[in-house]
Amino acid sequence: MVIKQKPERRRGAEACVEFGQRLFASDASNAIIAGMATLTIRQLDQKTKTRLRVRAAHHGRSMEEEAREILRSALTNSSRTKGNLAESIRRRFASLGGIELSLPQRDAVRHAPGFEA
Repeated sequence: MVIKQKPERRRGAEACVEFGQRLFASDASNAIIAGMATLTIRQLDQKTKTRLRVRAAHHGRSMEEEAREILRSALTNSSRTKGNLAESIRRRFASLGGIELSLPQRDAVRHAPGFEA
């Protein structure tokens, strides 16, 4: 014979906490499934916040949407090019033209001193 016990019934604050935990777990799993995330940015200086507000108004968006767009464009438009440093410098300054340097005259190689007595 199997005796089934009734689940323990919680009251008051315990019931609220348990319900809140289940609700949070449900919301968290839905957020993961939907691919959405929440990001909180703390200690943002007033000047940056004002500039974000002005930029958002200029584009007709909310500050939140403007911040999303800034992050999206910064992370999708990677402008890193592969190659070596010398080639990168040459490309950057190619439009300015080059200069010719005259190499100084080199002397003959000196012989190492001997330490024989």
